[in-house]
Amino acid sequence: MHQFVYFCMGYANPQQTAAGIHTRLYSRAFIIDDGGRRVVFVTADVGMISQRLRLEVLQALQLKYGDLYRQDNVVLSGTHTHSGPAGYFQYTLFMITSKGYIKASIEPLVNGIVKSVDIAHRNMRPGRIYLNRGELDDSSLNRSPHSYLNNPEDERDRYKWNTDKQVLVLKFTDLDGDGIGMLSWFAVHAVSMNYTNQMVSSDNMGYASYLLEQDKNPGALPGQGGFVAGFSSSNLGDVSPNTRGPHCVNTGLPCDYLNSSCPVGGSKMCLASGPGDDMFDSTRIIGHNIYRKAKQLYAGAVEELTGSLHAAHQWVNMTDVTVQINDTHTVSTCKPALGHSFAAGTTDGGGDLNFTQGAVEGDPFWDGIRDALLGQPSNQTQECHHPKPILFSTGEMNWPLPWHPQIVDIQIVTIGSVAVVAVPGEMTTMSGRRLRETVKQELESQGTFRDTQVVIAGLSNVYTHYITTYEEYQVQRYEGASTIYGPHTLSAYLHKYRGLARAIAQDRVSELPVGPQPPFFKQNLFNLVPAAPVDRKPENSSFGDVLQQVYPIYRQGDVVSVTFVAGNPRHSGDIRDKTFITVEIYDNRTETWEVVHTDASWETRFHWLKGSNRQSNATVDWHIPLSASSGSYRIKHFGHYKQMKGLRPVITPYEGTSDVFRVTSSFYYK
Repeated sequence: MHQFVYFCMGYANPQQTAAGIHTRLYSRAFIIDDGGRRVVFVTADVGMISQRLRLEVLQALQLKYGDLYRQDNVVLSGTHTHSGPAGYFQYTLFMITSKGYIKASIEPLVNGIVKSVDIAHRNMRPGRIYLNRGELDDSSLNRSPHSYLNNPEDERDRYKWNTDKQVLVLKFTDLDGDGIGMLSWFAVHAVSMNYTNQMVSSDNMGYASYLLEQDKNPGALPGQGGFVAGFSSSNLGDVSPNTRGPHCVNTGLPCDYLNSSCPVGGSKMCLASGPGDDMFDSTRIIGHNIYRKAKQLYAGAVEELTGSLHAAHQWVNMTDVTVQINDTHTVSTCKPALGHSFAAGTTDGGGDLNFTQGAVEGDPFWDGIRDALLGQPSNQTQECHHPKPILFSTGEMNWPLPWHPQIVDIQIVTIGSVAVVAVPGEMTTMSGRRLRETVKQELESQGTFRDTQVVIAGLSNVYTHYITTYEEYQVQRYEGASTIYGPHTLSAYLHKYRGLARAIAQDRVSELPVGPQPPFFKQNLFNLVPAAPVDRKPENSSFGDVLQQVYPIYRQGDVVSVTFVAGNPRHSGDIRDKTFITVEIYDNRTETWEVVHTDASWETRFHWLKGSNRQSNATVDWHIPLSASSGSYRIKHFGHYKQMKGLRPVITPYEGTSDVFRVTSSFYYK
């Protein structure tokens, strides 16, 4: 699924507008049917599933399939790439950080997700599912170890690592044993592409999918071929792929441990880096590690899943959950609010202002500005969120629409002995461990489930930021400051998911109350992105003309670069079934050109550069793989430009083609 979009969602950096494609974003759907019940799991290359996106997808599925695919048996999960589109949210906070609710963003996402379900629906056939799991230990790092250490020592002592290293793989085959797909979960942020990136990218998880699908669909272009490899997010709240850890960019020294800032430059200068030479290389290394582990587990998967399917879902008002924690005490969740350390960002992408992580005191300067612009948090909300110093009391801000969701999805689906817990946010490592344990205990308490594997599918169904443990919350680093329903958020979720697990274990799901319906706002959604202006081109040239030509000859491992006179890619509209570029090889036998790469390929990069005077150009880079065949090649660029004919805008397609060049392993001709 794809559309040329405006903002990269995840770093909340309004300057981060998309200006190219590194890799395409895909939605991958898996449908499982036991003869009586059916569940759908979708993993989509987006930052997170928003409530609005889920509601629109469910509406579209209802129109097409009636009551077959519903809120209880469809799980939508985001891979958490931070280099995907923004603008598909209906709550004010997210609209502000991504310039509104953007139809051109949400429509391709809805259509792409629905199309992936359509394809899975059409291709259903009898088969088997196998389970395997293992550990991947060189691809993740806890980015808030100080918070993690606030968890009880006896609890920490039960675990070898401060992140979850488990990779869980489901292998799907037909009855002949031929592989048709794989679904896996691993807890790591998809932020190998850092906040300076301005290209749409599926990041490390997307690259893992790309590699396994290339393996299993030889000769097929990306996004084509029968084998589907889904890599899904898990409890990645405090887990970074930037394994070299945080250092001060200006001095090279480690950052301050407690609040991740630098003596000069504050938190903005404290950045963690991945294992590679640059962000592309780090994405490649981490993605390859995840792929290699999943491929190994897939190959060795022999434990067959049997038994039946269950799906349980409820809507919950998370601002008002009371939990009995012992005989005498109850605790409650709060109206949503974000703390000061939320504005500090993380070591994967710091904030612009002088906030630091770990702030348990407010800042009179920023609090004064907030009070003047947005109003002061009520005493009740301040007390409820203690010790969080509140920066934005979003639960008390409703203009022009509520700033944060109140109604949240909770959902569990079980596939034989595997329970997939769909979580509406980013759970930290320890929160995820507590939730898995709670669900496992509850499922096994009735004797109907044994040896249950519980896996957390993060960023599912609606986005509610982070979910830390009560102890981590006290430290108020970024994750705690972004736990919006207060210190008892996790306790409330444990209570609610326990209820779902109990209903499944007792086979009484039909008795679960549906809960309060979430809103679907029709008024007051705003879009601050103006229409793209008309395109201009240099004198005596046409759109698609080559401005900078290729060399006549290259070797494997070189980079081919060619620049075209271009129109604004936004004028191409929904380009899900098209491509902005192709790399083509000449086939001497058939005397035809054959496409070997598109803009979805890892080996290509499509850059759009906006110049002055409404002129722009497009540069295509092809990083020639060492495995590329020798031969004659050309690169093509496809686009659209907009002009005014009278008062009417007219959009016209164009294409451009480079000179033919040779790729050869040697520059010497015999």
